[in-house]
Amino acid sequence: MNLDPALLEIIVCPACHGDLVVTGEELVCQGCGLAYPVRDDIPVLLVDEARRPG
Repeated sequence: MNLDPALLEIIVCPACHGDLVVTGEELVCQGCGLAYPVRDDIPVLLVDEARRPG
């Protein structure tokens, strides 16, 4: 996955506005734990597309 570091500094979780960190092939929220997929190096920041924790 090749995401622009500047982009990672400004995007936040759409559900709780928590910080996102890169974990494998997804972005995981440090607040609520939702994991958002990254497809073709584009983060899909839709709550309906997120994987629930646990």
